[in-house]
Amino acid sequence: MGKQSLRRRWRWSGWTLAALFAATVVAVLSPRAQTEVTGPGVQDRNVTSIVTTMMRTQHVSHHPLDDEISERAVHLLLEAFDGRKLYFYQSDIDEFQRYRHQLDDMLKKRDTSFAYLVYRRFMERLEERSKWIEDLLKQDFDYTRREYLDTDFDNLRYPTNADEAKERWRKRIKYDLLFLEVIDKKSPKEAREQIARRYRNIRRRWKQFDNDDLLEVFLTSVTNAYDPHTSYMSAPSYENFKIQLSLRLNGIGAQLKDEDGYAVIAKIIPGGAADKHGKLKAGDRIVSVGQGEEGEMVDVVDMKLDDIVKMIRGKAGTIVRLGVVPASGGEKQIYTITRARIELADSAAKGKVFDVPHPDGGEPIQIGVIDLPSFYFDMEGARNGVANYRSTTADVRRILQEFEGKGVDVVVLDLRSNGGGSLTEAINLTGLFIDRGPVVQVRDSANRVDALEDENEGMAWSGPLLVLTSKLSASASEILAGAIQDYGRGLIVGDETTHGKGTVQTLQDLDAWLLGRARHRPSQLGALKITTAQFYRPGGDSTQKRGVLADVVLPSLTT
Repeated sequence: MGKQSLRRRWRWSGWTLAALFAATVVAVLSPRAQTEVTGPGVQDRNVTSIVTTMMRTQHVSHHPLDDEISERAVHLLLEAFDGRKLYFYQSDIDEFQRYRHQLDDMLKKRDTSFAYLVYRRFMERLEERSKWIEDLLKQDFDYTRREYLDTDFDNLRYPTNADEAKERWRKRIKYDLLFLEVIDKKSPKEAREQIARRYRNIRRRWKQFDNDDLLEVFLTSVTNAYDPHTSYMSAPSYENFKIQLSLRLNGIGAQLKDEDGYAVIAKIIPGGAADKHGKLKAGDRIVSVGQGEEGEMVDVVDMKLDDIVKMIRGKAGTIVRLGVVPASGGEKQIYTITRARIELADSAAKGKVFDVPHPDGGEPIQIGVIDLPSFYFDMEGARNGVANYRSTTADVRRILQEFEGKGVDVVVLDLRSNGGGSLTEAINLTGLFIDRGPVVQVRDSANRVDALEDENEGMAWSGPLLVLTSKLSASASEILAGAIQDYGRGLIVGDETTHGKGTVQTLQDLDAWLLGRARHRPSQLGALKITTAQFYRPGGDSTQKRGVLADVVLPSLTT
């Protein structure tokens, strides 16, 4: 069975199951309007129904939605809210545990009310703890007293009453202050201000949660109960994911961060619209945003950062107006910036040539190093037939051609911080270094094996090759490293082994899955990244939990 037939089979499955939801298409694709957690709605129910159906029919394990999955999902959801056991009481947990064998039945009925119960209880506890923190930061601490802070969170029990909880928080705040004063050399005043600001920001971010955020946390807890690499992305998260995968966006070309309720410019992207505009600087605070030349200026102080980003992004060639308080001081300024297509060059492959002295005293050896942070490609560009769409393989091929022109002797491909990405790009990129043949074998949920091959003859680089890996090198990185090793095409150098992820995830756009066709506008339902297969090296070995063993062990900073 070839690559195309495998893809056809998965697509046909989506078409068939989508018919079950045809009657709810109009209701489910209506965008949310609220910016806070309200309560379970139509979209929650329908997204839950689609996700649970996909998990039942497409996940590699074929595990049913049963009490076992239910129990794991409850545990993971509580861990997502309070992994350090600082907020909930044991009585809260006892109440939640009553759902551990009921959640699967609730999900089958599209009932997400358990998530709202947990969230609202957490927010009650958060408000209580915030007041405690304010009081604790006004107190003096005895640093000469020997005390212990238990950080074995897996075995730590939840506090049974307010006194136990307050004592745990007293030690937590004492530790936080001591760390800042001793390790970061902060003054007592600075340390207390920083801790107050930290927990104030935590409270604000939780209060900015909306239904999309809660559904993402909830359904990811459910899907993680099947395996840790399957997850649900809400519509905003999915749009951000596509930007990171394609390395492009339409906007002003500025990275923002949240500081005490303000959207602060963290970085200006070189060559972007803001860079060319010339006035916006790192550290400036955006306090209002307006659309076009005459649109209302909307106050964005204390607004959720994701919502501010959505207001600033937009179609290339359109205008956005920003109310800005300059970092250098002075009165608020209004900057009018024309949005443009921004290339995220910092996350793309980069090449650099180093001259290394020859051990025999001859001409220096030229080593070309390619830093590859991820396996990216422009998914929408490829789907829409855009010529020369952005991809890892195209960028690395160009770098290799530059290396050839400079007379490079050895190529080093640095995957030490590469956590993976596109399976297709892993196959195509491997093809630049091998003549042709299978790159990876995929075993799907029906136990069928398909060899995915590099079908292009010839190599973009046939000379000496080193692949640098670490414990952070995962998934697509392991596919490439394993194939290079199996073909004897180069040496794997780095940590003793790579991460050890040997599963394949398929990205399912829920809007497209429901409608049976791609939608050329922002997602309303989000996406499911679901484990649909296991992969094996060309020689038949699995990388799951074992990774790719280095030929030469050279420990990285991750060990």
